[in-house]
Amino acid sequence: MSTSPDDLGRDRITVVDDRSDRSVEVSLDECARLLDAVLAGEGLPARAGASVTVVDAAHIADLAATHLGHAGPTDVLSFPIDGRGPVDEPEPWFVGDVVVCPEVAAAQAPGHAGDLAAELALLVVHGGLHLCGWDHATPGDEAAMWARERELLDELGVELSADPWGDRSGEATTPEVTA
Repeated sequence: MSTSPDDLGRDRITVVDDRSDRSVEVSLDECARLLDAVLAGEGLPARAGASVTVVDAAHIADLAATHLGHAGPTDVLSFPIDGRGPVDEPEPWFVGDVVVCPEVAAAQAPGHAGDLAAELALLVVHGGLHLCGWDHATPGDEAAMWARERELLDELGVELSADPWGDRSGEATTPEVTA
């Protein structure tokens, strides 16, 4: 099922739920609200659009294998397209797509953001920041991106019941989800 921006009251965010199994509930309106707020918070004008696509574990595993060489499903992927800018023309431009897997989010939520709603919010904000040029490839970049995630989530009124930015001395792991 696809939800158009008009259905969400947002001019620049499109949300598509492309899952065959929708047993993990996702608020498409909330995904749109969060991504819209990230773009606005990062200073992108209203003509800068983006999308959120909600997919099954098998779909995100295929995307992760194709684009990252990563085996198995992951929680979120970002596909920047036109980038942050500057774009001088007055026409709309498409910043990119955030792809979220609720199955993975549900599996990792208890040990990460605490609950499914908080986990999905964190993933959409995280993915949106990637669309805007943020990265976490170095420890300095990671610290800055995590600080910006915290700031945006606070501004958006998202309360996390756990600390997803706690001690991560080892490699980040994705919970087992069958693709």
